[in-house]
Amino acid sequence: MEKMPYRAELDGGIFQMGCPTEQVTTTDWRQALPVLTSNQVTLRELRISDAPSLFAMLTTEEVSRFISPPPSTVEGFERFIAWTQRQRAAGTYVCFAVTVEGSDAAIGIFQVRELEKGFETAEWGFAIGSPYWGTGVFAEGARLTMEFAFDVLGVHRLEARAAVRNGRGNAALLKVGAVPEAVLRQSFLRNGEYLDQTLYAIVEDDWRARDAQQWTRTVIRETVH
Repeated sequence: MEKMPYRAELDGGIFQMGCPTEQVTTTDWRQALPVLTSNQVTLRELRISDAPSLFAMLTTEEVSRFISPPPSTVEGFERFIAWTQRQRAAGTYVCFAVTVEGSDAAIGIFQVRELEKGFETAEWGFAIGSPYWGTGVFAEGARLTMEFAFDVLGVHRLEARAAVRNGRGNAALLKVGAVPEAVLRQSFLRNGEYLDQTLYAIVEDDWRARDAQQWTRTVIRETVH
């Protein structure tokens, strides 16, 4: 999700928590996101107090070069966090803060937004602070996010886009089982330049087959040990 659905210029302002006029059926995740945990990663609802740490982690050149420009101030991240809560309450989008074992500071985000009503088709994206690249944080957070997407949101097809030049982002998606389907020519404007993107997708059947294979391998390893 290199093109962030959030647009600061369209935001109503800090802490305006009213929902869009369209009425939606309330479910538990629309009221508040669950806390998802793995060995070293916890995903939780974003809080306004996460703004300073997200500003520090996500505005560096190496993190932001292939995504829509993040908010340029701590206050901008506060507005973004308030917006994520409104969209979650409306039932169209979720955004998890990423934290690591031993700390509650947000070091990144995972997002899922509906492309078809009801999340039949959805798009996901992520941004992780560079100090945590190569540590396994992405892989664990991605697995938690995909489990939530397929098991809770009811996603059938989960899409992602990555700039062709973004070698790390493309490798990360391939690692978690995303299948490249097409190159979208000049589909992403960044710093005055149009970039090509690769469109990736994971469908539910493939995800569940991959998940079952991973579970089998885990059981075999535990049995051997």
